[in-house]
Amino acid sequence: LPLWSSAIYLFLPKNVATLFTSPTLINNVVRDPRTGHLYAGAVNAVHQLDAALRPQSRADTGPRRDNRLCTPPVTSACSEARDTDNHNKLLLVHAAGDTLVECGSVFRGICSLRNLSRVEHLLYFSDTNGEKSYVASAEEAVSVVGVMSFYNDSSSNFSVFLVGKGYGSHDSTKLISTRILKPHGDWVVFDSIIEASSVQASSFVLRYLHDFRFVFKDGIYVYFLFSRTLGVQENKNFTFLARMCENDHSYYSYTELQLNCSRANTFNKVQAAYVSAPGEILARKMNVSATDQVLFITFSSDEDSSRSALCMYPLPTINKWLRDIIQACYSESGLINNKQAVYYPYTSKTEELCAKNDQKDRADRFKCGEEFLPSPLASTPEFALTTEPTLVRKGHVTAVAVALEMEHAVAFLGTATGEVLKVHLSAQTPEVYGRTAGEVTGDKVNKNLLFDRHLQHLYITTETKITKVAVQACHLKTDCHSCVSMRDPYCGWCVLKGRCTRKLQCERSEEANTWLWSPAQRCVRIESFNPASISCKKTDQVEISVPALPRLGALDVLHCVFGEVRSQAAMAGSLVTCSLPEPGKVPAPPPRQDYVSVPMRVMVNDTIEVTSGEYHFYDCGATVSKNPNTPCISCVTSKWGCQWDARKFNCSDRDDATSGAHIVKPQQSNQCPQFASPEPTLIPVGHRIPISFKGTNLGIYDGRRFHIGTELMKQTEEEVTLDQGSKFSFRGYEFLSFKLPCNESSCPSPISLSLSLSLSLSLSLSLSPTVVLYNCSMGREDCSLCRHADETYQCVWCPGSKSCVYRELCRSEGPAQCPDPRITDIVPRYGPMNGRIAVTIKGSNLGIKKEDIKKITVAGVDCVHKMERYSVSTSLVCEVGPARRGGGVVEVEVEGGRRGRSQVNFTYRDPIPTAVKPPQGPAAGGTVITITGTFLDTATKEDVSVTVGEAPCKVYARSFGPQIECTTGKYGGPKLPSGLLTVTVRYGKNTTKEVRDAFTYLENPKVSDYYPKASFVCGGRVITVVGGGFAQIQNATMTVQPSADVTSPEAFVAEAFAQNDTMLQFRSPAATCCQEGGAASFRTALRLDNAGEELGDFLYHPDPTFSPLAKTVITETGFIIVSGRGFAKAMTAREARAFVGDTSCNITILQDDKLFLDVPSTQPRSRSTRHRRDTSSDLLDLVVQFGHRRWVVGAVSYARKDEVPLAIIIPAVLIPMLVFIGVSVYCYRRKSQQAEREYEKVKHQLENLEESVRDRCKKEFTDLMIEMEDHTNDVSEARIPFLDYKMYTDRNFFLTSQDDVMITGKLQIPEARRATVTQALNQFSNLLNSKTFLINFIKTLESKPDFNARARSYFASLLTVALHGKLEYYTDIMRTLLLELMDEHVHSKNPKLMLRRSETVVERMLCNWMSICLYQFLRDTAGEPLYKLFKALKHQVEKGPVDANVKKAKYTLNDTGLLGDDVEYLLLTLQVLVHGEGPDVTPVKVLNCDTITQVKEKIIDQVYRNQPYSQRPKSDSVALEWRPGSTGQILSDLDLTSQKEGRWKRLNTLAHYNVRDNATLVLSRVLHTQSFHQNQDSYEEKNALLEEDNTFHLVRPADEMDEGRSKRGSMKHKATNKAITEIYLTRLLSVKGTLQVFVDDFFSSVLSADLAVPPAVKYFFDFLDEQAHRHDNVDEETLHIWKTHSLPLRFWVNILKNPEFIFDVHVTEVVDASLHVIGQTFMDACTKTEHKLSRDSPSNKLLYAKEISTYKKMVDDYYKGIRQMVPVSDQDMNTHLAEVSRQHTDKLNTQVALHQLYQYASKYYDGIIQSLDEDPAAQSKQLTLRLQQIAAALENKVTDL
Repeated sequence: LPLWSSAIYLFLPKNVATLFTSPTLINNVVRDPRTGHLYAGAVNAVHQLDAALRPQSRADTGPRRDNRLCTPPVTSACSEARDTDNHNKLLLVHAAGDTLVECGSVFRGICSLRNLSRVEHLLYFSDTNGEKSYVASAEEAVSVVGVMSFYNDSSSNFSVFLVGKGYGSHDSTKLISTRILKPHGDWVVFDSIIEASSVQASSFVLRYLHDFRFVFKDGIYVYFLFSRTLGVQENKNFTFLARMCENDHSYYSYTELQLNCSRANTFNKVQAAYVSAPGEILARKMNVSATDQVLFITFSSDEDSSRSALCMYPLPTINKWLRDIIQACYSESGLINNKQAVYYPYTSKTEELCAKNDQKDRADRFKCGEEFLPSPLASTPEFALTTEPTLVRKGHVTAVAVALEMEHAVAFLGTATGEVLKVHLSAQTPEVYGRTAGEVTGDKVNKNLLFDRHLQHLYITTETKITKVAVQACHLKTDCHSCVSMRDPYCGWCVLKGRCTRKLQCERSEEANTWLWSPAQRCVRIESFNPASISCKKTDQVEISVPALPRLGALDVLHCVFGEVRSQAAMAGSLVTCSLPEPGKVPAPPPRQDYVSVPMRVMVNDTIEVTSGEYHFYDCGATVSKNPNTPCISCVTSKWGCQWDARKFNCSDRDDATSGAHIVKPQQSNQCPQFASPEPTLIPVGHRIPISFKGTNLGIYDGRRFHIGTELMKQTEEEVTLDQGSKFSFRGYEFLSFKLPCNESSCPSPISLSLSLSLSLSLSLSLSPTVVLYNCSMGREDCSLCRHADETYQCVWCPGSKSCVYRELCRSEGPAQCPDPRITDIVPRYGPMNGRIAVTIKGSNLGIKKEDIKKITVAGVDCVHKMERYSVSTSLVCEVGPARRGGGVVEVEVEGGRRGRSQVNFTYRDPIPTAVKPPQGPAAGGTVITITGTFLDTATKEDVSVTVGEAPCKVYARSFGPQIECTTGKYGGPKLPSGLLTVTVRYGKNTTKEVRDAFTYLENPKVSDYYPKASFVCGGRVITVVGGGFAQIQNATMTVQPSADVTSPEAFVAEAFAQNDTMLQFRSPAATCCQEGGAASFRTALRLDNAGEELGDFLYHPDPTFSPLAKTVITETGFIIVSGRGFAKAMTAREARAFVGDTSCNITILQDDKLFLDVPSTQPRSRSTRHRRDTSSDLLDLVVQFGHRRWVVGAVSYARKDEVPLAIIIPAVLIPMLVFIGVSVYCYRRKSQQAEREYEKVKHQLENLEESVRDRCKKEFTDLMIEMEDHTNDVSEARIPFLDYKMYTDRNFFLTSQDDVMITGKLQIPEARRATVTQALNQFSNLLNSKTFLINFIKTLESKPDFNARARSYFASLLTVALHGKLEYYTDIMRTLLLELMDEHVHSKNPKLMLRRSETVVERMLCNWMSICLYQFLRDTAGEPLYKLFKALKHQVEKGPVDANVKKAKYTLNDTGLLGDDVEYLLLTLQVLVHGEGPDVTPVKVLNCDTITQVKEKIIDQVYRNQPYSQRPKSDSVALEWRPGSTGQILSDLDLTSQKEGRWKRLNTLAHYNVRDNATLVLSRVLHTQSFHQNQDSYEEKNALLEEDNTFHLVRPADEMDEGRSKRGSMKHKATNKAITEIYLTRLLSVKGTLQVFVDDFFSSVLSADLAVPPAVKYFFDFLDEQAHRHDNVDEETLHIWKTHSLPLRFWVNILKNPEFIFDVHVTEVVDASLHVIGQTFMDACTKTEHKLSRDSPSNKLLYAKEISTYKKMVDDYYKGIRQMVPVSDQDMNTHLAEVSRQHTDKLNTQVALHQLYQYASKYYDGIIQSLDEDPAAQSKQLTLRLQQIAAALENKVTDL
């Protein structure tokens, strides 16, 4: 293979980009100007390419053994050395020496010389010359630039290169250096031959950090372009251009000039630059010479990172500016216009260096400075060279190159998204006019944008690719319009060739109008036709004026084409003369149109279109159809010049030969016969009014009679009479009543009515203008509305018909006044007690004008009329005052003392908001919160406003009612989270209601990344956004829209379809773009409620194209290859889908041009209805789906085997069948004998397996017992970490968070109220000690539907704490409630379900009672075996590997938590030294496969084994340091050394760090706020490691490639996995056998009646026995279930599964899973039902199947033993309970519990009062009064606390 085989090269046809792909990141690219060859400096390689990007040679430059701490040469003595990537820092072509200078990042930036003709040939490299040969930088972030130069003194002249370099902590401190290329005197190769301390001293490090971007030479000078800060305290970057003489041997001429891009220097940081001549046009704009050089620079902004700018600086201007700066220092003390213009950037001298003298020409005489002159110099910010941006653009511009085309300057700008934009700089307003061809990868464009030697192509470098593209793509445009619309200075339209070309490619392009330049936006156009149009019934010659017509050649032939008709043309100057088509060849006009437009083209030489247009052929006869009512006027006023024949009633072409009174000539509409001036113009409905009108030009119709008609009365015609002269009349129409439409100004609106007069069926004339028809009754339903009508209509209110009619239609006299007002509705019907809300009163006769309203009262309260909202007669609005009573009617008094009363009442009531959901949302707002409560709709939506804290919350009208929905506004507070804020609801102007502590503003969601970042335009690709805080978001949308330079950007939106707190998923929206070109970059943003997040750029690729299937028959191989283009641009095999018929098939491989499909082995059904109907066809559609779009690629069929005749088939089947039967009988007898032998063999194997498991259990058990000796010694009563009584009850009673008030015990009562509250709570405690009250209290609460199971459990636990001082009373209450519960279950429910769950207060009380009574028994008896079981299980689990991610272990009792892989591991003993706790070393046993966190936990367990878990340090608060030698290394789960496998990252283990047996580790405590990961750059880096990759520990989940296996393959793979997992199930037996003795010991301790049985158990079981005896239908099985529910299931299983409820320990997930198996076994042992097991039973059930019968017998014996014990009397039980109360009550938060109980009493106060009032016993004890007194004392308690 050739040396460059690892690089990928693609050579495509002409006009398509040429591509070179590097396997590693490309850092620098340079071009040899002599040969055109390219040299690419990449990570670990240098590539040599020819001009077509074909690889010629390659040199491997890395990785190398190196470390920044190592000093070259790096030998084995430097232990820190590792294989290190070599980043190319500098690449220079030294053409004269035929060498390539290549400098990398390894070995402190040492360079090498390579053969320019073959780069793998290394000419020079030495790492032994020390610091003087350190040229570049060892740090990737430090920029380096260089340029070839010369060194010339009196004795020698040789080549050098100048280097500008930023600061790296381990490389040379020289800012600017001159490096030699060959040995000279004492200088070695790459030596720095100029020592100019002022520019090279390291003092600049402390003041500035340079970022060099560009270096170039012009004349005698070298220029360096970079950015830096202005001082130590500054963090804003400024751009500088440093100039010095090329042959300056001491850098005396070094001067810096600050460059500002924009007056405010908004764009302050240089990114890339290019030097070029500007061309004549741009030079004129800049007022410079066309031969001057201009520096083009792209800038970014520190203030707004989303924008970039291009600025231009002419070099003459730069040099003049620098000359003025230098002269000011040399002669003017550094002043210009009395302002300081100069300072000294790289010196610590404070004295004045600039001079004051009369030598005004010093700067000219000493252009390169001198030793006696001050240096180095820099301009002050006030004297920076400032220019305004030529172009400002959204996005990050990273590269620039400029070329000239016909003296026009064109800039090519590379972006961070991989695009290269083209900008016409010479245009009046420079703007982006296009993009270069080629694929947009999304990778940043390298600053090295290079042209080829002819400036015809551009080399574009992105991260790993170099693409060669043409600077223009003129040929792609096929018509003049599309050519000139590109506005590309390279292109123009070659008129006589009909092509878009460059000017040089167009023949005779120098002649006028032959080549039309694209930016001029001009094509050859037709100016006019003569004649402009012609009748379609005529033909003629037409002259076409074409001003920009180019001159034709002698052989060129011109034609005109009208539609399909071609005719020869003659050309005279700019006129073209053609013949029009014959009348029969002209198409007819479209309907309701009087002309037809025929497309016409002017053609040269038959095929080339010069210009085109449309020619109009008109038809006079069709003009009448445009307005049939006025045919004459339509005819003569048309633009075609038609005439009207009044006798024939037709329109024809103008004919001067015809004349007469009946002929109306064109544009003589006043000669048309017509009727006009109707009187009257207003016609009421239902009343006949005579109408008269005037006729003109009717002489030709003398003696004829007219009839009149209208479209509303189509069946009726009236005769028209001639009154006198030209006056006509008829008796009018009586129009029937009908509904008239409404318009914006009035309702109803009158309608215009057209009347037409006719002489016959074919001749009719319209009356113009039209009359107006109106209806008085429409929209005037009451008297007031009727009187409000305009007087012109003469509408009156008619009492007889009670309607508004035309005056003449009412026979009775109208009333003087309208009837009394009538009120039909009031909105709202409820208002707050304080009033001040708007009330809308609806009805009729509510006045004619707003001043008619005299008085309004609502429920007896005056209501202020809002005149501006008055609507005549129908509604009025007033503002109601505060309530005087609960409610009442609404009264309105209008003008004339008329009054109206409402039928419905207005009610005053008090709205009470109580709750807000959700309780939190983002600070940006946009959360829709729902406020619930009572009477919330006590106003209209307009009068209700909501605020959250100080932020407004917009109320939704659609959801305003019993609950209020509103959208939160932006939070403006100082801190986040905001804390609990009050939600305030305001009703009108006087009422404010609050829900305190109801809502919290949280930090806005954060987005860390999203992927993938590309889609096809069809959309539908799943885009995953990762971050945090998404759970609080209600509405998430993703918007993509084109970049800013696209005109009229259209946004495409998608909503999230999947969401959790850390992830959102969208389907990319379909877009309209880029189908013809390459990919387009879109801006992507998220809208998360009101919060907005910019995601960056998103690429849309054109949809892929599919080629016809090469193979349409599916054979037994079962796969199909689909070809096409662009598949892999935005799709993977895992995402794509394919179907054959109605069955999906697996896409195994997806390449850019091929899909490999694994199709079903059997033929599926057809999805196409066409194929289903065609039963003879076996064709199936092959469909490929990418995102939203499906492509039918083709039709496929399954191969059919040749059909054989039936006569051959039958014998061929029967004969072998008979032979088969005979052979089968023989084989069966053989097999049956063989099966017996196999059975014996398998039986023997099973016995061996059982024996091996037994032996293994014995060995494991022996090991465990030895290991447990230390633990057993610790398990004395004093050493078992029992919880104290307070913590024990907290964990058993209150399963809530640690901030629960019952656990914290903190009630913040104001000091002033403390005594009152305490006294009131003591009274409440006394009230609870009333059995009557307490039973009523509990029953009332349980009757409430919102008092759910959780609330009941919490209430019962509060009651337990509150009554802990009187446990005997508590027991009595419990007994009473249990008796009622039993009666309920026995008589109306299934008795066996009693006590099964804690669904009632008494069931939870029983649970708490058992916990209290068994605490001492746990400490004395059962605690030790339980603790030993827990420790043994924990030890056994941790003895083998435990996967830290998936929480699976090698040794476990739970099959779902079994680690189904053989993990290799070693047992290590670590010697642990605790920092700060003396020199003692603790040996700790760990596994080398343990993660660092697991190791820490094991060390903490061992080192602090004598301390309870809560007092031990946590693993995340300690650091673990390994000290293999003199240096230490911090160990952590993830760091930069973590191994990656695909997209998975493995957690670090001891084996990863190569920690050996008996290694010494140091455990030290650290503060949480400090970073102790010294080998990591920052915590952010660690978090990035966690976020970017999925992590795994021992078992890595299947990769994407695994998911893409074939269907058959994956089934096989699953089966294999299942089998492998079941092999390891024997480990369950091993662990079970090892732990059996500990399980048995615990079961015996709690299920043995021979030992001390707690008195509470005996007492309660006897109580159950008594109750079972009392009820006849309670059998022995039911009694057994009751006892099981009350003790084993209610208490022991809970303690067994949760050891942390009794011990101060930490239970891991793996140990918890095994405890659940033991707990389930305990539950199974307590049931009476027999468990029928089979092979399909869960492994956990099968594990203890053998022991279950033994345990069942233990339970039965335990219950029998208790029954036979001496009974515990009530007195003995009470004595025992009193002792428990005495010992522990003072430790509990009794007062807090009473306060919390009172909250329930307050919440359900009314119900409790009602219950007490209905209970005679409660009445006699005045319990109601006592509760009311307590409530009065505590009435302010809720707001005070």
